[in-house]
Amino acid sequence: MPAIWTRPISTDILHAVHAGTAPEHLGMEFLEVGDDFIRGRAPVDARTHQPLGILHGGVSVLLAETLGSCGAAFSVPEERFVVGLDINANHLRAVKSGWVNGITRPIHRGRSTQVWQIDLTDDQGRPVCVSRLTLAVLDGHP
Repeated sequence: MPAIWTRPISTDILHAVHAGTAPEHLGMEFLEVGDDFIRGRAPVDARTHQPLGILHGGVSVLLAETLGSCGAAFSVPEERFVVGLDINANHLRAVKSGWVNGITRPIHRGRSTQVWQIDLTDDQGRPVCVSRLTLAVLDGHP
């Protein structure tokens, strides 16, 4: 399968795009870009805990939306851009420390919408959260 990316993409580019934003402030890292996927992770520590000392569900959603949005944004024609319409997340397992790891792949890449699947796991590879992100594909630049 040929790569789906329509513009240059790398982990360095993804880190640069997110400089000074929530993902950077929370310690998110982009780990790998494949032909049709992006892999990243977020730390599970004091920055990302909720009061019970476990990963805040919102951080899982932030990681999922960041990975899926990057996939969509770098796979549309250069004269188009994407915005999120809907995200859902099923939280499956609590995580107290380490990293939450995520991978995103497209389910649907259409002319007006895209849908991306994001699977999050703990350091042992156990499912933490499954998420699906729907995005609108719009003309022009934001």
